[in-house]
Amino acid sequence: MERAREAFQMKGLKLTPLRQSVLREIAASHKAIGAYEVLDRLARRGERLAPISVYRAIEALVSAGIVHRFESRNAFFVCHAGHQMRQLVLACEACGRVAEADADAVFAAIDSCTGRAGFAPKGAVVEVWGLCASCGGEEREPAHGG
Repeated sequence: MERAREAFQMKGLKLTPLRQSVLREIAASHKAIGAYEVLDRLARRGERLAPISVYRAIEALVSAGIVHRFESRNAFFVCHAGHQMRQLVLACEACGRVAEADADAVFAAIDSCTGRAGFAPKGAVVEVWGLCASCGGEEREPAHGG
């Protein structure tokens, strides 16, 4: 929560009680969760909110770089790596867990390609699906393109 407070201060925003509650619910899951799942979890705790309130809180958390959007699933997860505009997201198809990975080489390649095309990217999310180590991901040979 301290990192969230610092991020909000740097952006000139307030970490309101609602934003804190939404952040806690997203952080409590090791999976990417949708806004309506956050809303349901808050309702079970006795906080009855309008969906728009949760969406606005999530938007603020994303804007501050504390939460990332898992684009293909329209779900959200807490940023542990401190990346604000670029993420390499690893998603397990078996258990649903998500993680961020160091992706300097990936984004260097993206920068090179976009630069040659005369394109100036503002952000990038690279999503990789497969199996995490707990679900047997280490047992499989990596695919090699040829």
